[in-house]
Amino acid sequence: MDAGRMQGVLICALAAGLGVLFLAGMVSGAYWAVAIPVAVLLAVVLGLTFWVGYTIATIRVEPEPPPDAPIESAQKR
Repeated sequence: MDAGRMQGVLICALAAGLGVLFLAGMVSGAYWAVAIPVAVLLAVVLGLTFWVGYTIATIRVEPEPPPDAPIESAQKR
């Protein structure tokens, strides 16, 4: 089995194990069974939001040339 497939199997096994752990916590009425996944989800959403904001704030945009400016050819001789 190549490395990519092995990583996929490992991710699936980890997800299934965490799912079983979550269900066991929900059945026992444990507070952490809800709090930990919600905290992780919140951290992921806030991280993605920060990344989008950072990308928008730091992107370099070149101004468009005026409509009457000559167009340069892609290949210069």
